[in-house]
Amino acid sequence: MNLFRIVSKNLVRDGLAVMTLLLSLSLSTEAQRIGLGSGTTSRPTTELDYANPKEYEIVEVTVSGTQFLDPNSMISISGLKAGDKIRVPGPAVTSSIRRMMDFGTLDDVEIMYTKIEGDKIWLNIHIKERPRLYKVTFSGIRKGEQTTLNDKVKLIKGRVITPTIIKNTQLVIKKFFQDKGFYHTKVKVVQIPDSSRGQATLNFIVDKGSKVKIEEIQIEGNEAISDDKLKRKMKGTKEKKLWHVFTPSKYVPKKYEEDKDKLIAFYRKNGFRDATIEFDTVKNENDGNLKIVMQLEEGPKYYYRNITWEGNYLHSDEQLQTILGLNKGNVYNPEELDKKINGIPGGDVSSLYMDDGYLYFSARPIEKAVVGDSIDIEMRINEGKQATINRIILNGNTKTSDRVVLRELFTLPGQKFSKTELINTQRQLSQMGYFDPEKIQINPVPNPGDGTVDIEYTVEEKPSDQIELSGGWGGYIGFVGTLGLVFNNFSLRNIPNRSTWRPLPSGDGQKLSVRFQANGKQFQTYSLSFSEPWLGGKKPINFGVALTRTVYRISDFNQMLYRRVSARNQEFIGSYYNNGITFSLGRRLREPDRFLVLSNSLSLQRYRLDSLDFFNIGYNNGVSNNITFNTTLSRNTLSDFQYPRSGSSLSLSTTLTPPYSVFRQKEFSDAQDRFKLVEYHKWMFDASWYATITGKLVVSARAHMGFLGSYGNKLGLSPFGRFIVGGSGLAGQGSFALADQDIIGLRGYEDRKVGPLTPTGTLAGGGGVVYNKFVMEMRYPVSLNPQATIFVLSFLEGGNNWGNYRDYNPFDIKRSAGVGARIFMPAFGLLGIDWGYGFDRVQGQQTRSGGQFHFTIGQQIR
Repeated sequence: MNLFRIVSKNLVRDGLAVMTLLLSLSLSTEAQRIGLGSGTTSRPTTELDYANPKEYEIVEVTVSGTQFLDPNSMISISGLKAGDKIRVPGPAVTSSIRRMMDFGTLDDVEIMYTKIEGDKIWLNIHIKERPRLYKVTFSGIRKGEQTTLNDKVKLIKGRVITPTIIKNTQLVIKKFFQDKGFYHTKVKVVQIPDSSRGQATLNFIVDKGSKVKIEEIQIEGNEAISDDKLKRKMKGTKEKKLWHVFTPSKYVPKKYEEDKDKLIAFYRKNGFRDATIEFDTVKNENDGNLKIVMQLEEGPKYYYRNITWEGNYLHSDEQLQTILGLNKGNVYNPEELDKKINGIPGGDVSSLYMDDGYLYFSARPIEKAVVGDSIDIEMRINEGKQATINRIILNGNTKTSDRVVLRELFTLPGQKFSKTELINTQRQLSQMGYFDPEKIQINPVPNPGDGTVDIEYTVEEKPSDQIELSGGWGGYIGFVGTLGLVFNNFSLRNIPNRSTWRPLPSGDGQKLSVRFQANGKQFQTYSLSFSEPWLGGKKPINFGVALTRTVYRISDFNQMLYRRVSARNQEFIGSYYNNGITFSLGRRLREPDRFLVLSNSLSLQRYRLDSLDFFNIGYNNGVSNNITFNTTLSRNTLSDFQYPRSGSSLSLSTTLTPPYSVFRQKEFSDAQDRFKLVEYHKWMFDASWYATITGKLVVSARAHMGFLGSYGNKLGLSPFGRFIVGGSGLAGQGSFALADQDIIGLRGYEDRKVGPLTPTGTLAGGGGVVYNKFVMEMRYPVSLNPQATIFVLSFLEGGNNWGNYRDYNPFDIKRSAGVGARIFMPAFGLLGIDWGYGFDRVQGQQTRSGGQFHFTIGQQIR
């Protein structure tokens, strides 16, 4: 049907609707004479007189041209409806088109009359919809980059394509490549329509250009602080230098803006309160690289003069000044001032108040006067009222029971609010090992009306169970396979509740561990342990029980070598059996602080020899019984179990057997009688300390030492319970810790080779009786994702092992240095690889130890 156009969106867009209509009418009177009918041209019954606008009543409004949109919705948006009176031409039609275009999904709108009878008018709204997105493609870049960009732009199929969407997508693409150093990236877009479906493909053509480097950073106006020191503070903006291997010199605008803020912060930290960047510019050099020019205005360096206090009633000025720790003449540093007010839990001004319940405390430092290079500060205190904890709200523990989490909290309903206890609780939740330390959130929700506060804890569960599946060549005994399972959040109580099996019943914080290692009949070792950290559920009393069994048989090597007897049919000529059971009980102490733990254990081990002098102590048939009592006092304030950034861990333990020889009157008849009852006392000390240097870089220092003693001269120093030093700190594939031995790692040296040795290279007397070890490490995380926590490290290490106290010299250590990496995966625990270089010779060697690779499994204590 031929229609007469009243006005279109293009005319509205130009703001010349009426003028254009009048002009078009004067140029083509034939256009007015397009009549109504089935494609025929005839004179219309009524014509519009555009020179004299007339009021019409709308009889009907129809919509044409729609593909996806609802016609009724379009009529509603237009604001035109049957019964309305409009002036044609007039502002009503123009406003209607503007409203429809503002809807954002239309590319063109035309409003036409289809019929006029007297003062009655029939209208048709003809629309052209914007195409819908079919897909997004990229040209000019690699396939991997295309995949990454698809994830970044996130354009949904079927979405209406608008200029805004196209522009924003171009900006995302440019920013992506600019962050990679392609500063001059250009992005064009080609829209490929599919009119049959009303859809279109957007093809973004990317021209990355060459990667732009920063040729030079020119800093002017600085006198107090050198160029080099300022450039070191610009972590994300570096000059093109050969030694900048790990800090590329690409130009990233966002990082450059951040680095400018860091420069000013650094100046203000050093007392230059008025320091500013007067101007900076980024210039294109002839080689395509960039030059940054920066003009600074340092201003004077300021110092504290007088610090006064206002609004404090609970604590005196002198007490607050002592905690603040800033005195007249100190360099003015707003960052340090804020830290001493709010940033040192347990040691800042806010902790003095908040640890006593004053949740609403605030302190505002005000510059009262600036005289020359001196500043007077007034500390305006608002002490507020004390707040009592009302409720504890726990979110996110989908696996661990509420009671298991709540019993670890140091903030309980009815107690006064305490800032330090919140920090301690956060550390305690991290040390549980069930939650992602990076995702633990604490939110105090004050209730000013009744003077209470609700504490909301939000945690995120992480996998905590572990599996060990490995195999290796065990030398003489051949291939050894290992299977170990550790369930760190086990629940005996939930065994009947199948819904808690993941894959075993879980949620109560108990630990169940099973380990099996064997190569067949010749070597087998089994262990089963269980521990309950809250015996009875009311107090933190840890109860544990562990069972172990080791079987080692020695075969006739000549029979296997010359008679070619299979492993299944081989005959054994000697054997060793070790059966043990250990019961442990530990509890947290309240004094002098709650971080102290006292644990005790009672262990019984029975060694049986059958035609095998396994310990090289003079008998090959018989039984040795080892009954030991161990007590350990430890203190742990580490911030995290997997990657600690602060805190320390101290442990002092003693292991005692009954002093049988003290009460024995007669002499020992033989070696079997001499070692029937194992006798010794052993003392061990372990200390670890961690601190953050900057960002995520952490320094760690450790010290370890152990001493083995006897109760008298009748037996002398026992061959049992000795120290084995060297290598990775593992017993070794196919080996095991014999008779209560302690395995101590020393990187850069071979396994079990540091200490008193026999002429054949084996440990003399079963190991050393005194050792010490010192470690310094620098650690940096590659990933703190709980699914795969990875960090790299460098180390300096030294230690030694002595066979008697006459030769003991704590300064005579075997030194080493090297690098390594650790990866923690919930399913497998902590895995590590180190390369260490030993600088010294050990007994039996003519040259220094040199480079050694070491592999570790599990958390190494020593």
